[in-house]
Amino acid sequence: MLLLVCTILYAIPKTSPLGALLLTGYLGGAIAVQLRAGNPLFSHILFGCYVGIALWAGLLFRNRRLKSLFFT
Repeated sequence: MLLLVCTILYAIPKTSPLGALLLTGYLGGAIAVQLRAGNPLFSHILFGCYVGIALWAGLLFRNRRLKSLFFT
C-alpha cells in the first residue's frame, strides 16, 4: 500500500517531487534489504539505484522549476 501511495503522489504533477522523494526512500530500503541478504550486486542490489535514477531523470524532464534548481 505504501508503494502505491508513493507512486500515486509521483504521478500527480503538483505532488511529484514529494512522491519522488518518498519513492527514493522506499528504494533505499529495498537496496538495504538486498545488501543485507547478500544478493548479487548488479542484478539485485543496484536495480533500486537504476530505478531511482530513472525516476529523478523523468521528474527533471517534467518539472521546469526543479530543472532550474539543479541546472542554473
